[in-house]
Amino acid sequence: MTHRLWSLPLLVALLGAWTAPALAHPHVWVTAKAELVYEPDGKVAGIRHAWTFDKAYSAYITQGLDRNGDGTLSPDELQDLAKENTESLSEFEYFTALKANGKKQDFGSPRDARMSHGEEAVTLRYFLPLRAPAAARTLSLEIYDPTFFVAFTLAEGSDAVTLARAPQGCATSISRPKAVEAAQQQSLSEAFFENLTAASGFGMQFANRAIVACP
Repeated sequence: MTHRLWSLPLLVALLGAWTAPALAHPHVWVTAKAELVYEPDGKVAGIRHAWTFDKAYSAYITQGLDRNGDGTLSPDELQDLAKENTESLSEFEYFTALKANGKKQDFGSPRDARMSHGEEAVTLRYFLPLRAPAAARTLSLEIYDPTFFVAFTLAEGSDAVTLARAPQGCATSISRPKAVEAAQQQSLSEAFFENLTAASGFGMQFANRAIVACP
């Protein structure tokens, strides 16, 4: 079986058994953490993501991956899945938008992709580098799916968005999206969501945001 994380039409069909008919979207839930990584000269170099998927979706994508039959999923058994899924994210710009001093930044190819399994859920970790390191007193990070097929929520706690090697005095503020009301989901048909693309702005209302201000 080929396990593709972001093949949306396929997932709509396969995940229907786990989604109440009245609640069209989202189909996948992700609890996210992010670390903004700085270079010694104070420029931001990239983002280290950690995304934990809901238990139902985790069970689906890991079917048949316990190759040695020991009842556990090792990082080695999950490595091909981690690599394939991370590479597939480029179509959606990695569900990540980063602005430095108000200017949108471009990303290079992700690296260091790996997956782990624990408490019935899988976590995908990878480093997303900027195409060119950016000097900025203000950074704006957004994590969301423009099609709202995937619902991202920043983890609770102060470690949801952290800074690595940041200049002294930088401060971070975080805002999380409001919970999706059932009435709002029911008012939109599945056909509406199927017509959304990576360029759609619909999912922006569910964006997780972090602002980093440095002296």
